[in-house]
Amino acid sequence: MNRVIKEGTIPFKGYQTWYRIVGESTAPGKLPLLCLHGGPGACHDYLTSLDAIADTGRQVIYYDQLGCGNSSIPVSNPAMWTIPLYVEEVDVVRRALGLDRIHLLGQSWGGMLAMEYMFTQPVGIASLTIASSPSSMIQWVEEANRLRDELPTEIQATLLKHEAAGTYNDPEYQAAMVEFYNRHVCRVVPNPDYVERGNTKMSQNPEVYNTMNGPSEFHVIGTIKDWDVRHRLGEIHAPTLVTSGKYDEATPLIATTVQNGIPGASWVLFENSSHMAHVEETERYIQVLSAFLELHDR
Repeated sequence: MNRVIKEGTIPFKGYQTWYRIVGESTAPGKLPLLCLHGGPGACHDYLTSLDAIADTGRQVIYYDQLGCGNSSIPVSNPAMWTIPLYVEEVDVVRRALGLDRIHLLGQSWGGMLAMEYMFTQPVGIASLTIASSPSSMIQWVEEANRLRDELPTEIQATLLKHEAAGTYNDPEYQAAMVEFYNRHVCRVVPNPDYVERGNTKMSQNPEVYNTMNGPSEFHVIGTIKDWDVRHRLGEIHAPTLVTSGKYDEATPLIATTVQNGIPGASWVLFENSSHMAHVEETERYIQVLSAFLELHDR
């Protein structure tokens, strides 16, 4: 299907935040969907299966967070990469693009960012979708370690050896990581081109991910390692949909923690997916998300 796509940049902190709008305009009665990508340090590419939402007459808007993807990549400055920076960027993007009333979707780290943004009590959020996101990195690491324990013994040994030595770039460590990722991050193997494209961009500019998260999804030693907002979830008042996969690194325990903490939130589990249900079960994901958004177009 021919989709009208507009791209551009927005000034932010002396740099440029790149954005992509899919759909010429939003049909009457339908609000646009703003998508926050994961990482931290990834980019929008792996989310673009959500372009299909535009076929329902709703604009879909993505942007690459500063330091990521097509946005400016400042010269090495790890201290720059903070949660408040990225919270501020959401508002800057909304103002620049005239997004007064929107649906907000955050995937993985993007969902964590969405939670932090909602704590600022922003105006004009018609609904919130939290896709495979934790509300506590402490809980995330506990669950990741449990999933690691299910890996073959030799894979576990390889991971431990390189983590102890700090040799995260060793091909042996990278290969062992792939075993975990193929089970719990994206079970479509090989990954689709748009997912692989995003992975490549992040590997070319890993500073944000390495600074905030760490060397891998399960070895979290970055600045967000102690992040925990479970006690604040009651401050979120928008209608909320939580989505996750049966095999997700954001395990059912993680998803239900978010659902139970946000007043009135609902949760949909995708039985054939891990961390990227929008990739692994695209058609059903679009159906579920579209139905939820339509319920809250007001």
